[in-house]
Amino acid sequence: MAVGGLLLSGCVEGTGEPKSAGRTAAASAPARLWPERPPAPQPSKDEVGAREKPSPLRGVPHVPSGDIRRVPLLTVVKAQVLAGSEDDGSPQFDTATTEKIEHCATDRKRCPIRAPQYRDLNGDGKDELIVGIEGADHVLALWVFMLKHGVVTRIMDAGATPLSVEVTGGDVILREPTGTPGYDMRTVYSWDKRTQAMILRVMEFDEVARTAPPKSAS
Repeated sequence: MAVGGLLLSGCVEGTGEPKSAGRTAAASAPARLWPERPPAPQPSKDEVGAREKPSPLRGVPHVPSGDIRRVPLLTVVKAQVLAGSEDDGSPQFDTATTEKIEHCATDRKRCPIRAPQYRDLNGDGKDELIVGIEGADHVLALWVFMLKHGVVTRIMDAGATPLSVEVTGGDVILREPTGTPGYDMRTVYSWDKRTQAMILRVMEFDEVARTAPPKSAS
């Protein structure tokens, strides 16, 4: 017991006498504020499922080879733009961006479609197609497509104003600016076996160290 007391309390330098480490804050359970307030309703299954369910893409030829790289990028994009407009009842993009997409085949310099990226996100050994389209105000539309029995199927539909887009393992990571100095918003989408789609798994503020610009010589 004497040894335990000395370890917990510490010793006064040079005397060997016990030294207090101060009061330890008492642990407490979270105190709920305004418990009488009714909670917000949970979103319906239809609202949640619409973003999580895989969506077969109409108007794209069947791909018996199982290689999504064989599908023309512009064919996929135009089919998704049309499908999204029909589903939502409104254009997927502003008029200027839509017109640029329509002329991508002949005007590559003004084409808002980023170079296609291919990564295995669901761990099946085959690549998925990652599409990025630059819209107005630096908004990036981010889509991911896979082949399900030869059918091009959208498994992710997100929009962001990202500082960067990264892929690590099976995760797609977006970093966006925030109004808080020194912090970015970090959003992670991951493959979900249950829904067979990429779902939003993490959304958090992430502290970042920014390198200050060098001071000019006087």
